[in-house]
Amino acid sequence: MGDDEVFRTRAAELVAVGRFCFSRGWLPATSGNLSARLDGRRIAMTVSGRHKGELDESGIMVLDLDGGTLTDGCRPSAESLLHLMLYRRDPAIGAVLHTHSVPATVLSRLAGDALILSDYELLKALPGIETHEAILRLPVLDNDQDIPRLAQRVEQALEHGPVLPAYLIAGHGLYTWGSSVADARRQTEAFEFLLECETLTRRMTR
Repeated sequence: MGDDEVFRTRAAELVAVGRFCFSRGWLPATSGNLSARLDGRRIAMTVSGRHKGELDESGIMVLDLDGGTLTDGCRPSAESLLHLMLYRRDPAIGAVLHTHSVPATVLSRLAGDALILSDYELLKALPGIETHEAILRLPVLDNDQDIPRLAQRVEQALEHGPVLPAYLIAGHGLYTWGSSVADARRQTEAFEFLLECETLTRRMTR
């Protein structure tokens, strides 16, 4: 595929996943940001301030891996650095999705520096997990308006923690990634289901 065709394909995938996540209540208002790798040099990403439930191709822009804007008249999310850090550190990452669900937002404020997930059958939807008896430690990072500093802290946490394609930002939401938009969407669904189960369990066992 040529560059234009690759962009149109990835843009259509991001539009579809944005509308899907909005329909599930994971991207209220203009929150969240979504991206996909185009090639070794560029990514497609949602334009800042666009409603993810009403996206079309005009809501998707192109950045280089250093954060340079390659689409005239468009501004990326301030959190684009959190996406770019992941793409630079792992060439196998093909898409990054950032959602703002109620369970992710609430649990991230209560869990300390990690949320422990165990004994859920759906854990097996995540890469490398073969049993519900697995114990997963989902990192939680303090929120920070200094995005370069936050990106550095996230990278450090990923380097020293277990290999897991996700983390939470306290009071903010979930970052998830995968080898493709479809893969990242599947893992986002799995994590959001697990977070909803954990929220309900805590409510019912108080």
